[in-house]
Amino acid sequence: MKEMIEELSKPSDPSLAPGEARSPGRSVEELLSTEDSANEPGLMANSYQFLGDQDLPFSRYTSPEFYDLEMKHLWPKVWQWACREEHIPKPGDFQVYDVGPYSAIVVRGMDNEIRAFVNSCPHRGMQFADAGSSGSGKQFLRCPFHGMSWNLDGSLKEIPCRWDFPHVKDDEFGLTEIPSGVWGGFVFINFDEDCEPLTDFLEVLPEHFKDWGLEDRYVAIHTYKELPGNWKMCMEGFLEAFHVLATHPEGLRTSSWANTQYDVFGKNVSRFLQNLSTGNPHMDQSEAEIYGELGNNPDDLPEGKSAREQHADNLRSAMGQALDVDLSEVSTSIMLDSIEYHLFPNACFFPGIQIPLIYRFRPTSVGTCVHEIMILQPVPKSGERPAPAEVSKLSIEDSYKKVEGFALAHVLDQDTENFHRQWRGMNASFKQGQTLGNYQEVRIRNLHNTLDEYLNT
Repeated sequence: MKEMIEELSKPSDPSLAPGEARSPGRSVEELLSTEDSANEPGLMANSYQFLGDQDLPFSRYTSPEFYDLEMKHLWPKVWQWACREEHIPKPGDFQVYDVGPYSAIVVRGMDNEIRAFVNSCPHRGMQFADAGSSGSGKQFLRCPFHGMSWNLDGSLKEIPCRWDFPHVKDDEFGLTEIPSGVWGGFVFINFDEDCEPLTDFLEVLPEHFKDWGLEDRYVAIHTYKELPGNWKMCMEGFLEAFHVLATHPEGLRTSSWANTQYDVFGKNVSRFLQNLSTGNPHMDQSEAEIYGELGNNPDDLPEGKSAREQHADNLRSAMGQALDVDLSEVSTSIMLDSIEYHLFPNACFFPGIQIPLIYRFRPTSVGTCVHEIMILQPVPKSGERPAPAEVSKLSIEDSYKKVEGFALAHVLDQDTENFHRQWRGMNASFKQGQTLGNYQEVRIRNLHNTLDEYLNT
């Protein structure tokens, strides 16, 4: 361990341009090119750009005024994932999505089309349903205050005591529909009626994910946890693998954490790709030792086969049987690696099988947020999609271990336990901002650059 720290702590070559320095050892691209993962263009993509090295002011997280700017210029103007299609599978099913003061009700109509409406009655502003609520079997949307109702396509159905509203014209008194769209089984909404098309906003995601089948997965676990800290601060804790050294030390012997690849594909989409089950390239380990670190008997590693390859085969068999799916054609990287795509502003999508996480972060105040996690597992061979898991709600102090069957609970606890101290430290700091790494933390800088585009307009 000491030797590894010494190696990684050496200064970079001063002759390199800013952002060109990389960790010693094998790169992600070099490893993937030696295995079946090389056949996947999305995995082999590599797109880094130096975005500057100035400090990022803490006021962007701690200032109520900055938070108010986001509420005015970001959240009502950007595409956001609202729910999964499987949450509203039948006509009459609905789901409410809220962020700050904005609220949408997403409905599957009698024609099977998905639409999103502002969750506000045109009469007196009453919400049709509470924040985060869902339901099924609706024939129409009925205001619980005075009983006015609208068809599922948003057109007016009925006004009780209609004699008192001679000034209301049916075709001008419909619900306010907002843009919506579907990608990868996720339903997106935008509160801006003049927004860019969802397909443009998604940039490379549809192309990279076209063979990874998020639409063919189901929600096996769904958590909703309050976190102490600004939504950006908490989300940024998941945008880099640099923190593995101190936060997840038990993973140091089996992962190439310091050699993680970071990509910026556009203003909306970035990625990290961290190789797992590789051993640590900065430690002296045999393949048999690595295989043992992965929980296997070192003596069982076939001659001439790497620990990573054999471990992937083991998981294809064991997880395939447990999930009742065929994983024989899944590439080694998709099978094993931690691959996280960030979609501005607040969502992260993992295409992997061993790490099938989906995140989103929503602000609840300048110094608190909600972190939602979904575990997406492949739909069984039968094609029968299990009902989405009920939401497990956790308070700030609750452990993810309270969620039954959540194998990654310990790792998520380690991540989120950092935020109490980080939030207090940001507010206590005499230094005005955080100093980011040029490569490992480039995704954080990309997030803020894009955020500024919204705030400046």
